[in-house]
Amino acid sequence: MDIHMLIPDVQISEKIVRPLVVYLFLLIAFRLAGKRELGQMTPFDLIVLLTISNVLQNAMIGPDNSLTGGLIGGLTLFVANGLIGRLTLHVPKLAQILEGKPTVLIEDGRIITRNLRREVMTRTELERAIRKHDLDPETDLPLIKRALLEQDGTVTIIHQRELESGRRNKTIGKLPGKE
Repeated sequence: MDIHMLIPDVQISEKIVRPLVVYLFLLIAFRLAGKRELGQMTPFDLIVLLTISNVLQNAMIGPDNSLTGGLIGGLTLFVANGLIGRLTLHVPKLAQILEGKPTVLIEDGRIITRNLRREVMTRTELERAIRKHDLDPETDLPLIKRALLEQDGTVTIIHQRELESGRRNKTIGKLPGKE
């Protein structure tokens, strides 16, 4: 075994700072990309994800390809993610900044087109989400009290029947990709 594969070519502090900077960049980039992007994965999104990881790899590791350097970088990412997770639990304002809040897509049977545009969501995609709740977009739309695009990209629909019967709202899985 070659001992040089264990010795980082750069300072350990650089091995910690580089992944932290990339992590913060990605955190901000995904926040700006919007909730809808988090809730679905189109083929285009997969290509972007794969290429961004390759592009940012060099920014994270720098000129160091040692095993120890890679482990330090990976550990840094896990620790940063754990700290952010814990911080958002204890600092609600930070959670709201990083995660955002739900977006109202339908209010009292009316589609809020301004919010659809802001979330880069088409009416077709909204209708698909309505159908996933076993509702008909044409006949049930007037009976939808509220539909929300949640922070994780899921759509929650509160139907008039649910309010009347006292049942809890149903949340669908991830939104389907664009066709």
